[in-house]
Amino acid sequence: MSEMDPAADGVRLQKVLANAGVASRRVSEQLIVDGRVRVNGKVVTELGNRIHPETDLVDVDGQAVQLDATKRYVLLNKPTGVVSSMKDDRGRRDLTEFTRDWPERLYNVGRLDADTSGLLVLTNDGEMANVLAHPRYGVTKVYIAKVEGTVTPQTIGLLTKGFDLEDGPIRADKARLLDSSRGSSLVELTLHSGRNRIVRRMMAEVGHPVVELVRRQFGPLHLGTLPAGRTRELDKVERGALLTLARQTTQESPVSGGETSDGEETG
Repeated sequence: MSEMDPAADGVRLQKVLANAGVASRRVSEQLIVDGRVRVNGKVVTELGNRIHPETDLVDVDGQAVQLDATKRYVLLNKPTGVVSSMKDDRGRRDLTEFTRDWPERLYNVGRLDADTSGLLVLTNDGEMANVLAHPRYGVTKVYIAKVEGTVTPQTIGLLTKGFDLEDGPIRADKARLLDSSRGSSLVELTLHSGRNRIVRRMMAEVGHPVVELVRRQFGPLHLGTLPAGRTRELDKVERGALLTLARQTTQESPVSGGETSDGEETG
């Protein structure tokens, strides 16, 4: 490729890595020499190589590196009562109150129902957002549901074995009972489905309506201890993990024009 020619235009790879915050330029040079850096899927070991940060894809130890400093990735712990929209025609609380302090125009990756709290990603990287929210790719999400009644091991087994809903069969990738007391239970569900209000419908179908629902994980991202209503920017490791996931999914299964990605993710 022409951009890998030392005599070509572009920016030296070690400088690009240093500017992206991967490591100092000297350490970045060692990463290259050690064969730990790839450009567009090919290992690069020569220090004279130049790349185009706007178009080339770089990864270190298999982890994608974000080269575009204009892209912003923010994690929000969405409170209940907030709709996953930048403007709500019904006058409900929307996401603008959590994005107004960021200089970029940020948009949500997928959605959470107004009654569901938890992890929501905000970004100005439209391409990445479309990939991660698209139903075809089935990015894994982890929820904790407080439900009515005492959930039994048999019910947990049914959730993972699967059953039919009105819009087709469904099953949880994983399910486990966290606690049961005072007539309610806490259930952790791992799903890759993006169907509308799927967690609530699944739990209602097995006889345990949802009382409260929170999303704790989206792909490689974890909510951690971030308080409700607060935001924080993703760190370098989280950005790399998210971008790696986006690249892997597009390589494995390109988006077709026959599907839509604007449905609710859960609730």
